[in-house]
Amino acid sequence: MVRTFVAIDLPEEIRERARESQEILRRSGGRLAIVDPANLHITVKFLGEVELARIEPIIEALRGASADPFEMTVGCAVCNPPRRPRVIWCDVTDAGESAALARQVDDLLAPLGFPRESRPFRPHVTLARVKAFHPSQCSQVECTPRELLGRCRVESIKLKKSTLTPRGPVYEDLLEVPL
Repeated sequence: MVRTFVAIDLPEEIRERARESQEILRRSGGRLAIVDPANLHITVKFLGEVELARIEPIIEALRGASADPFEMTVGCAVCNPPRRPRVIWCDVTDAGESAALARQVDDLLAPLGFPRESRPFRPHVTLARVKAFHPSQCSQVECTPRELLGRCRVESIKLKKSTLTPRGPVYEDLLEVPL
C-alpha cells in the first residue's frame, strides 16, 4: 500500500517565511506538531492508502488535468477553529482556480473509485497540528507579522507518496503535471 495525495508545492521563499511563523509558535504553551517546512504544501486531494497496482491508473488519470497557471496568495497564520483549534494554518486565496482544479481532480479520479469531496475546497497550508491546546497558541499567532507570506504562481500539481516515520512524513513526488 502507498499513502498518496495530490498537492500544490510552495516555493522556497514562502516556506522560509512560514518557518518564521512556526518558530514563534514553538514558544507558545500547549503542545504542537510542527510541520517540517520542507513539507509545506496545499493538499488538493488526499487519496489515502492505495494499492500499488492502482498507482499507474491514477497517474494516467491525473495526466488528463488541464488548467492554466494561476497566481495565489498565502496569508498569515490563523487558528482553526479559533476557540479550540485542531490546526494552525495559513489561508490561501486565488480567483477560484484552485477550487476548480480540485473539482477537476475529483472528476478525474472518481471513475477509479475515489469518492468526490463532499465539502467545498478551502486551500490552506498547515503549519502545525494542535496536540494539546493552550490559549497562547492563538495569541502567539496573532503576534506573528500580519503580513502575507507571499504570492506565487502555480504551474503544476503533483501526485505525492507519503511515508510515515517516527520523525514525521517523508514525501516523494510520483508525478508532476504541468498546468
